[in-house]
Amino acid sequence: MQSRAFPGTFQRDPMQNFIPFEIIDGNHDAGIVLLADHAMNRLPPAYGSLGLPDSAFTRHIAFDIGVEGLTRRLAAMLGVPAVLGCFSRLLIDPNRGEDDPTLIMKISDGAIIPGNHPITQAEWDFRLETYHRPYHRAVEQTIARASHTGRAPLVLSLHSFTPFWKQFARPWHAAVLWDSDDRAVHPLLDLLRRTGDIVVGDNEPYDGALKGDTMYRHCMIPGIPHALLEVRQDLIADEAGIEAWAQRLAPIFQTLGDDPTLHDYRIFPSRTGPYPG
Repeated sequence: MQSRAFPGTFQRDPMQNFIPFEIIDGNHDAGIVLLADHAMNRLPPAYGSLGLPDSAFTRHIAFDIGVEGLTRRLAAMLGVPAVLGCFSRLLIDPNRGEDDPTLIMKISDGAIIPGNHPITQAEWDFRLETYHRPYHRAVEQTIARASHTGRAPLVLSLHSFTPFWKQFARPWHAAVLWDSDDRAVHPLLDLLRRTGDIVVGDNEPYDGALKGDTMYRHCMIPGIPHALLEVRQDLIADEAGIEAWAQRLAPIFQTLGDDPTLHDYRIFPSRTGPYPG
């Protein structure tokens, strides 16, 4: 990518050859769907690098390091479907609601994003319609296929977090984030902690209650059991780390998927407030 600045409008490819999501096929009767909102750091060619240096696209501000490889490996090991986001969160963040002010970031962890400021309403709407909404339609359709028997699938969303934040060394190896539906959360925490060799955060370093995010939209509102798992990025930054964590997580995910109590629809009130009417 070449660094260049933009005035907030873009010469777009009218054919829109950039595909904003990838669906990994799998056994839709297996009862598990994997999601990876921030799997990739790619941008459509028309956006260049949004005015950023190439180094920005190796950082967490652009994507969740290690998550693409981890999701692909887990999907293969478990034989289950997965949906990957194929665009960088710097373009538009698929794990934010459409009315979230951080949907298109002007600055992220100290990096000013010239291609996002100023931005016209038309450009904002274009990114929603062309990238954000198609990704969420793919998630919705994949979950619907996995629900065709009448059982709710267990949805597991994969993310990664930085080892440090503002000079603070994060002690957690992994973390489980959630809102108020704890059906899959406590079993997942218990299974992760059972070996005693990792530190697992419970709604830290982030809180899992975020109005309009992927879990809120596709799981909380319809009452589907779910959990969001974060793995520390330095632990899955190479193939050896990805394989080690895939070997750790696959039997845990399978145990959860085999639990009949994690396939019922049940709506929990969100800690963020009432659901949209």
